[in-house]
Amino acid sequence: MNDSAEIISILASLAGEDYCYLTTTGRVTGKPHDIEIWFGAQKASIYLMAGDHKSDWVKNLLKDPNVAVRIAAQHFAGTARLVTDEGEEMTSRRMIAHKYKEFEADGSLSEWAQAALVVAIDLSILPA
Repeated sequence: MNDSAEIISILASLAGEDYCYLTTTGRVTGKPHDIEIWFGAQKASIYLMAGDHKSDWVKNLLKDPNVAVRIAAQHFAGTARLVTDEGEEMTSRRMIAHKYKEFEADGSLSEWAQAALVVAIDLSILPA
């Protein structure tokens, strides 16, 4: 199994986890900065949503896109990127909204799910 196929398989088994743990490098301090965050998994990437570009973790990954991710006991290295492709963005929004039930009474995406900044982390496996 190649690395991508292995990541896809592992992520499929972890997709139901409530949170992932993202470690960025502090843009000022250079020290690790950890957050617990909702995520969606698709293919060999995870998707996260932030209120806006002002979130510390987003500012950190814009300076240094190399991140670490933990989901349950599985550790990954990753490269972060802002999602700019409209199709990928909408798929990600719907995936995360579905997982965390972020819908309005009429079935439309919640305000957060419609407006949040979508970030992708393209993953590779770290040795245990």
